[in-house]
Amino acid sequence: MMSKKCKYALKALTHLAKKFPDVHCQTAEIARIENIPRKFLELILLDLKKAGFVNSKQGAGGGYYLVKAPETILLGEIYRLFDGAIALLPCISLKFYEKCKDCPDEASCGLNRVFLQIRDQTLKLMLQKTVSDLL
Repeated sequence: MMSKKCKYALKALTHLAKKFPDVHCQTAEIARIENIPRKFLELILLDLKKAGFVNSKQGAGGGYYLVKAPETILLGEIYRLFDGAIALLPCISLKFYEKCKDCPDEASCGLNRVFLQIRDQTLKLMLQKTVSDLL
């Protein structure tokens, strides 16, 4: 299940995408319009800034803005940033692989085989869809 942090990040990115490329949005505005707790949003925006998706400008007319065009920000990137692995089992994760302690042989494991297919289809969709698809 997607965390609230990831969901709120996507809502904030969608809000900024509506204003892209010319308008900077203040945290208070995003929080109020998107119904996100302000302090929580501030932490999320800092994570998005560190990851290079948004930047901020101080002073009059300042606020947060997208660094990348909405059609280039993949949902899979945001999900991985906030929630980690897309795979439902650690033994099929591409970025966060771990061998299952209770499985002697991945090659003959039915769970591995089926959930690998589920991961592949989920990953395919998450790497095709972008923030602009949320508008």
